[in-house]
Amino acid sequence: MQELLNFLTGLQSHITLSEALLAMGFSLVASLVTLLMYHLFYGSKNIGAGVNRTFLIGGPAVTAMFLVVRVSIPLAVGILGALSFVRFRTPVKDPAEIGYLLLLVAGSIGAATNNYLLVIILYVVVFIALGIQWLVGNRLTFLGRGQLMITLDQAAFPGLETNLKVFLKERLPGLSLETMSVLENRVSLHYQYRHRRGFDSAAMVADLNKMAGPANLEVFIG
Repeated sequence: MQELLNFLTGLQSHITLSEALLAMGFSLVASLVTLLMYHLFYGSKNIGAGVNRTFLIGGPAVTAMFLVVRVSIPLAVGILGALSFVRFRTPVKDPAEIGYLLLLVAGSIGAATNNYLLVIILYVVVFIALGIQWLVGNRLTFLGRGQLMITLDQAAFPGLETNLKVFLKERLPGLSLETMSVLENRVSLHYQYRHRRGFDSAAMVADLNKMAGPANLEVFIG
């Protein structure tokens, strides 16, 4: 009990209530901005691992951890040691998502260290950079980009891989494989392609199912 009182006394001497509330509030706002940027520039056109669902919780949580670091290094080391036991089974499907996670962590650390102006500058620069990328990638092209996600049994993939590549290249112009992941004996392929008029997605899905035969195949076209 005495140790707890000593810790709370040390906490009050290092971080005031108003300072803690300001840091946590700023971190929450930064997390919300990160979430909005994710949906605006990435989530509306790509199929990711859903890391955006952690933003509103993860941002303030990281800020709280670094506020603890400022108060008690031994306690912070204990928290980091406890977090080392956490394991995530869902892989990040697209490296672009890592950038949003880094932005979230940078904003949270900046809030914990009172570097508010630096965080604001960071978000402005990132927003401008993503805006230019969006303008170049979407407004300056005549045809938009579509998304194709194919998931099938890992055991059936080697026998279908060659025929699948030939089939997709014949049906979809400008086809490019963006990501490939394997999870729980299922292979997930994420492609991008150029939209064209008269494209019959239903017919293509039917032909894919015929090609797959008895294999369990899932197709998403966007």
